[in-house]
Amino acid sequence: MGGISAEREVSLSSGRECASALREAGYQVVEVDAGRDLPARLAEIAPDIVFNALHGRWGEDGCVQGLLEWMGLPYTHSGVLASALAMDKIRTKEIYAAAGMPVAPHRLAGRADIEAGHVMDPPYVVKPHDEGSSVGIYLVPNGANAPPALAPDMPEMLMVEAYVPGRELTVSVLGERALTVTDIITEGWYDYDAKYRPGGSHHVVPADLPAAVFDACMDQALVAHRALGCRGLSRTDFRWDEGRGLDGLVVLETNTQPGMTPTSLSPEQAAHCGIAFPDLCRWLVEDASCRR
Repeated sequence: MGGISAEREVSLSSGRECASALREAGYQVVEVDAGRDLPARLAEIAPDIVFNALHGRWGEDGCVQGLLEWMGLPYTHSGVLASALAMDKIRTKEIYAAAGMPVAPHRLAGRADIEAGHVMDPPYVVKPHDEGSSVGIYLVPNGANAPPALAPDMPEMLMVEAYVPGRELTVSVLGERALTVTDIITEGWYDYDAKYRPGGSHHVVPADLPAAVFDACMDQALVAHRALGCRGLSRTDFRWDEGRGLDGLVVLETNTQPGMTPTSLSPEQAAHCGIAFPDLCRWLVEDASCRR
């Protein structure tokens, strides 16, 4: 848990919740704040299973998964390749498109070009192509006269994606089972605060949707999980422009390390399906392996 990415605080929260649930489920748990000494700490502890509650770079992009494979330590969630692919939003969209899934127009662009002028007709979104939790997102509205002024710590290469209006939907997949669809309701953009601040968003579980749209979300989340080679728990996010019917559904991204905080979506969906949080954590532990 924890780690050194921009999502450190979210990961610490996830880790605390999972550690508590695992103890409730009967496991002996050692909490490790993952720093540069992680290999030495793991060698010292010699765990039976590593429960991966890291988020962001180094924790869900294949890096720590590679370390765990090298050390021969079984671990939860997706393996090296699936983690690396899903963390790279451009590669993810290529795989979606190859699998016949609908994606929004997008491109990779340098920050200098993005700040010099519109690289795409507004409205569009600018965000890192290898971060999660809505870290570093800029929404350029329709009619904007100027391109976004990016923060100094933004990376040199960014993803620019056409803004898709409508509702924010998400589906978690546990093993080979799509759990349900959640409709995420916010007053504005579903940003970092909306995701993790108590009261920042309202979740409708299950989402009140036309049956065809609900079923399409469930089916496409499974397709995404399988096409990327995910294991354990994943969550795929969608936007739906309800004025266009089924044609208005677009898949955005897949998260291989969904949040496990008190306001997180996947535990909420599992609970709706009758899976209590300690049982969800137990399932992930029992699913753990190497060569994922």
